[in-house]
Amino acid sequence: MNEKEIQLNMNKSIEATQRSFNTIRTGRANASLLDRISLEYYDVETPLKSLASITTQDSQTISIQPFDISCLPLIEKAISISDIGMTPNNDGKTIRINVPPLTEERRKEFCKLASKYAEEGKVALRNIRREAIDKEKKEEKDGSISLDESRDNQQKIQKITDQFIALIESKLAEKEKEILKV
Repeated sequence: MNEKEIQLNMNKSIEATQRSFNTIRTGRANASLLDRISLEYYDVETPLKSLASITTQDSQTISIQPFDISCLPLIEKAISISDIGMTPNNDGKTIRINVPPLTEERRKEFCKLASKYAEEGKVALRNIRREAIDKEKKEEKDGSISLDESRDNQQKIQKITDQFIALIESKLAEKEKEILKV
């Protein structure tokens, strides 16, 4: 693995972690809260965002306008049984979800969840580092690179990993600040 490949793989891990962060409520209505919801539509598991236009009317309301009105009850049921913990209101044409303000206890739970997602992202980065270092050691053992070259490359890999872990830490700090903001 060269440096560009390592950075590309680590960027993918950062993006996945950011997507996970986006699914956590912060006290304001956000369309990405519904990203994980999917439903059975014509016998195919379909993401909600493929079946409806999802918008935020204000800081406390998410509006869902289905492209096909006949799937309105299916969308309502999928939201009701999901883990977002909010009740949808169906007016026959659109579904509205009122996002209540977060309690202090709930904010702390969301901070723990964000920490868990950050740790998963760091584990993914460490796995990429381990694979790259193992490859370096194998090349050194095969004799295709020298011991010094192998050690230099391993140090570069570690520096890159440290930079990306620091990036996840900063994104976690931003998300926690956003969650705890009243």
